[in-house]
Amino acid sequence: MTQSSKVNFLEVGARLRAHRLGRGLSPEDLAQRLGISRAALYRAEKGEIAKIEMLTAIAEELHVSLPTLLGVGIEYVANAVGFFERMRQIEEDSEQIIGLFSPISYLVTTDNYDRVLADVLRESVGGGAAPDVDTILSILTQRKQRFQQRRPLLASIISDQDLEKFLRDGLEGRFDLAPGERQVRRRMALAEVEHIVRMLREPDIGIQIGVAREPIPSTSFQIARKGGASTLTISPFRLGHNPNIRVGVGLITQAPEALELHEEIAQRLWATSLKGMEAASHVESLIAKHGIT
Repeated sequence: MTQSSKVNFLEVGARLRAHRLGRGLSPEDLAQRLGISRAALYRAEKGEIAKIEMLTAIAEELHVSLPTLLGVGIEYVANAVGFFERMRQIEEDSEQIIGLFSPISYLVTTDNYDRVLADVLRESVGGGAAPDVDTILSILTQRKQRFQQRRPLLASIISDQDLEKFLRDGLEGRFDLAPGERQVRRRMALAEVEHIVRMLREPDIGIQIGVAREPIPSTSFQIARKGGASTLTISPFRLGHNPNIRVGVGLITQAPEALELHEEIAQRLWATSLKGMEAASHVESLIAKHGIT
């Protein structure tokens, strides 16, 4: 077996795990449904797949296509758990990340953002136990910890219009928050935007932020690069302000045309974005106008 084929099987195993998590199945549950041992399933998720028949059976049980598990063409992920797990896997060994997320890439948010995000996501799904929320939060924590350990290059494009909404409305999971709670959430949003200003004035090594003043796409996307390969993730899911972890289909692909088109969007927005001190001053003007006092 060549090194390239081994890497491909490792990626197949990673996709398998992500889609299993997305279906809310434990390894024991899926192994029982497939009529195999838990150890055999663990080996499959590590990329040790001996027969295509086994992979076909897994795809049918997870309600995904065999091409999706193989990473052929476009990979469709129909839930937030599976999508964020795939993002975690893709970012794990990436060397460069280009992101267009609102209001900023989750990877450079503060620890306080993580604490309030738990409440915001539970609000967005109606409270209760919300097991998916706990799984998503665990995956997000792993993403951020890995990013902080490895420090790949990050270019994050943010929209000044999104920052305005963030400052006006705060971190909210629903629109009917009590006035006192909304004030608290707006203060939390203000603290996060002030953190953005600090990163603009005193940037960390490898982290670049551009503030776009022109309209940006309504769908978030990220390009992760490793060696000569790039992977595009297109996300319908949102965190923080007016989050969505319930409905949508995420897309993941390495197709050259899709990558080229999205890289052109990112390059154009980056070229016209404010950066450094100029961007910091602009964001401070947004704070003065829209931030809670």
